[in-house]
Amino acid sequence: MKNVFVCLLLAGFAVVSLDAAPVPRVDFVKDIQPLLEFNCVACHREGYAKGSLRLDRRDEAFKGGDSGVGIVAGKPEKSPVYTSTVVPMDDERLMPPKAKNGPLPKEKTDLIRDWIAQGALWPKDLVLMPKKLEEVAGDEKVLAIELHKRIVSGTKETVASQMKAYTSKIPATETEFSMVPIPAGEFLMGSAASEPGRKADEGPQHKVKIAPFWMGKFEVTWDEFELFMYPEEEKRTMHRLGVASTDKVLDAVSRPTKPYVEMSFGMGKIASPAISMTQHAANKYCQWLSSKTGHFYRLPTEAEWEYACRAGTRTAYSWGDDPKLAKEYAWLESNSDFKYQKIGKKKPNPWGLHDMHGNVAEWCIDQYAPDYASFKAAVTDSPWVKSGTPYPHAARGGSWDDTPDKLRSAARRASDKLWKQQDPQLPKSIWYLTDAQFLGFRVVRPLKVPAAAELQAAWNNGVERE
Repeated sequence: MKNVFVCLLLAGFAVVSLDAAPVPRVDFVKDIQPLLEFNCVACHREGYAKGSLRLDRRDEAFKGGDSGVGIVAGKPEKSPVYTSTVVPMDDERLMPPKAKNGPLPKEKTDLIRDWIAQGALWPKDLVLMPKKLEEVAGDEKVLAIELHKRIVSGTKETVASQMKAYTSKIPATETEFSMVPIPAGEFLMGSAASEPGRKADEGPQHKVKIAPFWMGKFEVTWDEFELFMYPEEEKRTMHRLGVASTDKVLDAVSRPTKPYVEMSFGMGKIASPAISMTQHAANKYCQWLSSKTGHFYRLPTEAEWEYACRAGTRTAYSWGDDPKLAKEYAWLESNSDFKYQKIGKKKPNPWGLHDMHGNVAEWCIDQYAPDYASFKAAVTDSPWVKSGTPYPHAARGGSWDDTPDKLRSAARRASDKLWKQQDPQLPKSIWYLTDAQFLGFRVVRPLKVPAAAELQAAWNNGVERE
């Protein structure tokens, strides 16, 4: 048992008890240092020690100030550096105060809590320096503003007539992705009550207006997604290509922790769809891709996804109503050999999009609603059901493991906690869904670049922590 304990520590886990599952260790430099430098150190350092509390040095932070000790290793509930971040907004003890962008989001206070609970490790000689949000190091609002400037300055297309299909390399890599223009229009979203296989969550049918956008010709592949998953590999590629890697905006985008299992689960990676990522991870990939390319990418709304899938049709599938033709357009339960397949091997839909039916289901940006009863207008313009809870979120398209009825253009799927059932971590990962080996995503790029606040909302659902 002692050897197991040591192995877990070496693997980067904090062991809270012999009976509890291992908890991912919070990295001070990556997770805590930016929080303190951007939110606390300016008022709590040498010469500026408000309340005699200094947070620029380890020994001073542990010693505390006028109110007593600042950090008690292993006991966040007795550590004012944590407890002061979770008091009510009108409490004078709140740190940082409301006037200094307080309170911190729950995901950040949770990091502080977990760091202290895990022993509050702090590199001995590391001195923290106050930083301004304008320096961009993880503040999502500022990061969105900086990326908005980059995107607006680099966008050439302003009207639909300028939209063309394109294939582009992800900058500083050798990996390509292709985008297809989707025209503006109106369509009837959902399925008719008489459609075979119809579920209650596909109605009532309602008319929706969609603005023009580009959509990924294929699902995002491992070739693309692993550049985002593994920053070290990305930087090695950039070095090999002679490209500078000092981009503060790009470096500020959150990236996944290393996965704890082989994420293709033996199904293959070359030219194959990436799978088993959370919606949060897919959102962050879109932000990363936007920072790399200078164009605004995000997940599609459910309305955009169904509109693009239908491609002007009103039948159950984009090829018609006959499920027997599915094998020509889709990988599904009957022909997939019990795994996903390489992208683009089946016929595309009428707008040139491959694998919209089957292969892997695809994340949408919306919170899943149980039906469309809330859409009461004669025509709903560009609907987006924004996130309010960790579950459920919407996915579309059906997968390699599904029967034809689940591949219909109107068919919907709601995310579930069971998609993380085998995740051994506590708390559960915000990046990976061990039990959703049927799920991937593709990206869209709206013609009109929205305001920075909408970019921020598109890349941060705000409910990634359960």
